[in-house]
Amino acid sequence: MARPNEIADDPIACGVRRQEWLRDSALGLFLHWGMRTSPAYADVQAWEDRVTADGWTAERWLDKAGALHAGYIVLASFHSRLGYVRVWPSEVPGSPATRRDFLGELVSAATRAGVKVLLYMTDDPQWHDETGTESLDSAAYSAYKGSPVDLTTRDGFGEFAYDNFTEVMRRYPGLAGFWIDRENAYWRRSGLYDRIRTERPGWILACNDKDTPPADTVMDVVAPGMSVSALVPRLTEDRFTVADTWWFDGDDPAVNHGRVIGRIVANAASSVKSLLAFGPQHGGLFPPNQEAFGDFAARYLDAIWESVGGTEGGGQSGPSGTARPGPRGDGVTTLTTVRRDDPDRHYLHVVARPPDGTVRVADGGLPVVEARDVRTGDAVAFAQSGGHLTISGITSWDPYDTVFALRTARASSGTASPHPAASENTPHPISEGTSS
Repeated sequence: MARPNEIADDPIACGVRRQEWLRDSALGLFLHWGMRTSPAYADVQAWEDRVTADGWTAERWLDKAGALHAGYIVLASFHSRLGYVRVWPSEVPGSPATRRDFLGELVSAATRAGVKVLLYMTDDPQWHDETGTESLDSAAYSAYKGSPVDLTTRDGFGEFAYDNFTEVMRRYPGLAGFWIDRENAYWRRSGLYDRIRTERPGWILACNDKDTPPADTVMDVVAPGMSVSALVPRLTEDRFTVADTWWFDGDDPAVNHGRVIGRIVANAASSVKSLLAFGPQHGGLFPPNQEAFGDFAARYLDAIWESVGGTEGGGQSGPSGTARPGPRGDGVTTLTTVRRDDPDRHYLHVVARPPDGTVRVADGGLPVVEARDVRTGDAVAFAQSGGHLTISGITSWDPYDTVFALRTARASSGTASPHPAASENTPHPISEGTSS
């Protein structure tokens, strides 16, 4: 038996405890919101006045999070394309900062609502004068530091961001961590990650870059140089837009309901967290098509949530994740999830209707003793033979995901594999301006 202090020094044990709430979250909301939300503002006080006049409250976002069963919000305001605005009264000069403490209001309201908040941080200064107005004030920051610092360089901006990391850690203990968009060599040289782990050991570190050893998550990006050297167990997160735009740019593109729902379900079947990017307007409300999708998704997910929330991915095909690549040859695509608190409860997600109304999947050698339609609660007819489960007699199919709950006679288990390691600063891709 390990003594308590040995457990505290064990990065794997600490990581598991720290990640517990994120492991329990199937999805989160990614909110890009700042001075260049349309219509764009060059003056931070004018933007703040507009936000307040438009009725912004933290509850507008938390109501949406609650309706969608989102366990967390990632707030992206200190963003390279949104004006580098700090939505808190910062003591660190160098980029716009509000007088009103929007971050503090959000963290306080989220704590009451049982929702976690991660703060987005960027290391990218390349868009500092994108609109013709300079967003970064190197002279003011240099005076604050007592030595020349050019905020338009990666190292200079890395130093500035470091000071913002430490300010936020000191002022907002109720925050749940940071969501970092790209790494910065200055942060590694200065020991930023060790400082975060020391001062806020319970905070999550998410990094949208080549795998970073201290991070709790890896993104859905293919990063050359990944290894398995990290000690912290990893979660995988898939961030994507609901309406093909990261922030509100004045347009209101249609939302493909089936695409978004399908991606949420597919991620759940792979034990991947879905981070849904919405683009709020200045007052915090979403464009009409995004609002309408949110209302639809809330009703849709409510009906099948037992098969998404609190589950692990079972892969593609039948119980226990007997996965096969790609859709089945008959055009039927099925995915599975398994309850974490009841590994004999499997869910079969039929995301493409079978042409003959019959679903046949590999059963993984597990005897199925019960099957029901998750939406109606009605028992459904099934049979097993030759290593396959067949469900038949279904006349009503959902256009996006028909879900069957299966009870098996014995449980199966799976394992998770960690990921790992980062290098020096990597150039931001040309497409950086159109992604988070």
